[in-house]
Amino acid sequence: MLRRVLVANRGEIAVRIISACRKLGMATVAVYSEADRDARHVRLADTSVCIGPPPSKDSYLKIVNVLSAAQVTLSDAIHPGYGFLAENAHFAEVCRESGFAFVGPGHEAIEKMGDKSVARETMIAAGVPVVPGSEGDVRTLEAALRVAEKIGYPVMVKASAGGGGRGMRIARHKDELTKAFDTARTEAAAAFGDGSVYLEKFIGRARHVEVQVLADSYGNVIHLGERDCSVQRRHQKLIEESPSPAVSAALRKRMGAAAVRAAKAVGYVNAGTVEFLLDEKGRFYFMEMNTRIQVEHPVTEMVTGVDLVEQQLRIAGGESIRLKQRDVNMAGHAIECRINAEDPEKGFSPSPGNVTRFSPPMEKNFRVDTHIEEGCAVPPHYDSLIAKAVVHADNRSGAIDSMLRALEKFRIEGIATTIPFHRKLLCQEAFRKGRVHTKFVEEEVLELQQRSR
Repeated sequence: MLRRVLVANRGEIAVRIISACRKLGMATVAVYSEADRDARHVRLADTSVCIGPPPSKDSYLKIVNVLSAAQVTLSDAIHPGYGFLAENAHFAEVCRESGFAFVGPGHEAIEKMGDKSVARETMIAAGVPVVPGSEGDVRTLEAALRVAEKIGYPVMVKASAGGGGRGMRIARHKDELTKAFDTARTEAAAAFGDGSVYLEKFIGRARHVEVQVLADSYGNVIHLGERDCSVQRRHQKLIEESPSPAVSAALRKRMGAAAVRAAKAVGYVNAGTVEFLLDEKGRFYFMEMNTRIQVEHPVTEMVTGVDLVEQQLRIAGGESIRLKQRDVNMAGHAIECRINAEDPEKGFSPSPGNVTRFSPPMEKNFRVDTHIEEGCAVPPHYDSLIAKAVVHADNRSGAIDSMLRALEKFRIEGIATTIPFHRKLLCQEAFRKGRVHTKFVEEEVLELQQRSR
């Protein structure tokens, strides 16, 4: 069992990890930038260390500063949360080389799944369905045109080292591919320091369905069902739910088995998520694997009763998974709304500032994961996520109604938030009927919002 865990993150995920550590009797160390000196995660931890000025590149992304904080506080483990250094293979490697347990997978698995073209080749070898596309990176426009001609338009150019929608472009014909190829490479190089790209067949009106897996150091791998993350804006998730309204029990079994094969193919250890595209005919294709805890993990916890962060810590401490696949049961339906400090009426522009009121609802089966409190400041330096509103009900319709009631009572003042936008979105007939896809927000909700002005 781990004794002292340094949380190499901030915000709601840092608060969440500290809570799980307390549950297991582990001491905690918070690191913080100068902008987060008075943050909630700093006060909740047993010990705290300032690791630099506000810019994340000088603090939360500064590996030497994080490791120094772990050394001076005699920590024996480091939990990276999500974002920042969570999927940095070098960080995972130097943590272990420095004698700290890394609460996540080995650097080899992070490297394999972090390079999208390598991940694709690995999945093909493991028998996991992949979207038709190029075999590895495509280095020239001429090669890209040949691949597109073979698999058929439309195609998507994707950054090999990418994520979050950067370095991705859709091309519906030859002329668009000529422009998209150069644009994607330039954007990928700027965002990731690597301009490598590959091509895939573009699957229109697809759903984004991901499967949560847990794997230990003894070869045990299980899945905990799926999450539907199709409601997105510019590849950033807005609402997540479990189970997916588009996944039957039989399909869940097939997708779960594929996710387990994916994890085993890279010798995965700890919690991870295998992301799939699900087309309108029920065919699924591997997209990528997130080698960390996900923002949306609470919906899986709500329907399975499994504390995923606790499982992460236990696995990192050398324990085996006590659950068997037959022990995993999904009960009811859970929905999560990501509440961001953004103004939907101004193009979702960031809305930093001081929170003058923070009053979450006291609803049955409602959970809020947050680091925000009345009187605190939302700095402009970091991601705009300030809270995750999560509900659980007997069925999907009940969960939607519960979320609407909760958001109606949720009061955040002093800054603009996305709560009003979520309320509009949840009332859309297509959403209530489960007829969503990854372009649902852009094609239907934002268009409706603009027409109503």
